[in-house]
Amino acid sequence: MAVPLCRTLICLALLAIMFSVPLRAPGAEDVANAVFLIASPELKDPNFRETVVLVTHPREGGPWGVIINRPLDHRLSEVFTEYETLKNRKDVLFFGGPVAREGLVFLVRSVEPPPRAVAVLPDVYFISDIDWIEGLLQRPEPTRGLRVYAGYSGWAPGQLQREIERGGWHVMPADAETVFEKEPARIWPELIKRATTRKTRHSARP
Repeated sequence: MAVPLCRTLICLALLAIMFSVPLRAPGAEDVANAVFLIASPELKDPNFRETVVLVTHPREGGPWGVIINRPLDHRLSEVFTEYETLKNRKDVLFFGGPVAREGLVFLVRSVEPPPRAVAVLPDVYFISDIDWIEGLLQRPEPTRGLRVYAGYSGWAPGQLQREIERGGWHVMPADAETVFEKEPARIWPELIKRATTRKTRHSARP
């Protein structure tokens, strides 16, 4: 499943245009507004069953994001075969969602705002700058603060709100630690427990 980096970035650039992602350094007007969507146990769609989605809402268009707890069997060394720094590493590609599965989406944790990026959380960005990505992949620790996703998850305006109202999703504040540091297999069980416990407590209030 080797993917030449130039083709990867073309796919990513197309995603950026579709979602009006600002292809520049983020400024004060770019709001980091992402939340976690936690799939309800009743949500049976195989694409989203027992998933947690990091989702943001751009100024234009519908909400979109990536599933953070679906690692694939493909190691990044199999995807980016030209990078010696990735060889013999166990880092894997993640399934970001059912849309545009042939395209790759890059999520980075960085104190300094990257160029050609969109803010998602404080110090967390979707990026599409070719030099930045190549620089990351050539570091001694190439995947530190980096996640790579195949495809993305997207909704038309109003669609996600209707799914939430029907009980398909729980909404919780998002955080970088869960995305970059937590074991993927633990993410949904822990967050759905927190979400349903919180809901029960709120329902019990007079």
